[in-house]
Amino acid sequence: MTVSPQVVHVESPTERRNPNTTDIDRMSTTDILATINTEDHSVPGAVRRVLPELVKAVDAATNSLREGHRVHYVGAGTSGRLAVLDAAELVPTYNVPSDWFVAHHAGGQEALRAAVENAEDDDEAGAAELRESVSAGDFVLGLTASGRTPYVIGALREANRLGATTALVSCNPEAPRFQGIDVRIVVDTGPEVIAGSTRMKAGTAQKLVLTAFSTATMVKLGRTYSNLMVSVRATNAKLRGRTIRILREATGLGDHECSEALTKADGDLKVALVQLLGDVEVERAVHALHAAEGHVRAALDVVRAQAS
Repeated sequence: MTVSPQVVHVESPTERRNPNTTDIDRMSTTDILATINTEDHSVPGAVRRVLPELVKAVDAATNSLREGHRVHYVGAGTSGRLAVLDAAELVPTYNVPSDWFVAHHAGGQEALRAAVENAEDDDEAGAAELRESVSAGDFVLGLTASGRTPYVIGALREANRLGATTALVSCNPEAPRFQGIDVRIVVDTGPEVIAGSTRMKAGTAQKLVLTAFSTATMVKLGRTYSNLMVSVRATNAKLRGRTIRILREATGLGDHECSEALTKADGDLKVALVQLLGDVEVERAVHALHAAEGHVRAALDVVRAQAS
C-alpha cells in the first residue's frame, strides 16, 4: 500500500498572493525587475521594526561568547544556507575561532546544493544534532521563514532543555508560539513577489538580520576599532593590502611605517595599532590588549592611564 506524504498548509503572509504582482507574467523585463525592486524596498523597514528583539539576541550571544560558550545557527533550505554563509565568513573577516559560530543545516552538506527530501520535517533530527553539540550557556539562533519548520523548532526546544538561550527569526507573525524559545524576532515582510518564494523578501530579511546580528556581536566583542576590521586575518594579497590600509586610516602614517609596525607586531594588526597610537613598545601593546580582552580602544585607555 502506498502511503501519501504528509501535507501541511502553512498560514503565513509569505504564502499569500501579492496584489501588486498578479500580472507579473504579462510585464516587460524592465517592469518585472522594477516591481521586484519596489517590493524589496519594504524589507529594511520590516527589519528595523524588530531591532528591540534583535538587541536581546546580540546581547545574549555576546555574553555567551565572553563566557567561553558558542553560538549556533539552525536552519533549513534558504534559511540554512544563509546561516552557513554567515558563519563561514566570520572566520576570515574577524579572525574568530572556527568553532565560535556553528551552523546546522537540515539535511547536512548535501542539502546545501540540492533539496533533501523531508529533511526539514524531521524535528527529532534537529533535536539530535543539537544534543550532540550544544552545551548549557550557548546561544542558539533558529531561522525559518514560516516560523514552524520542525527541524528548527525541534533543535531549539532541545537546546533550551540543555540550558542554552534560544531565539527564532521568522517572517510569519501568524506562526504558533512554540515553547522553548526565549527571543522571537518576527520580520513581517508580507506576501512575496511570487507567492511562497521565501528566498526573496523573507530571505533578504534573514540575510539582513544575520549580518546585523553577527556584526554587532563582533563589535561588542572588540573585533573592530572604530569601523575598521582590525581583527581581519590576512590570508591573501588583497587582505594583506587591507591591513596596511587600515593602519594608514587609523594612524595617518605612511605605508613604510605601517609595514614596519606590522612586522614588529608579527602581523598582528591590533598590536601594531595599539603600539602606534599609544606610542609604546610592542610588549606593552600586547599586555594592554590582554588586559582589555582584545578591545583596541580599551587597550589604548590602559596605555594612557599607565603613562599619566
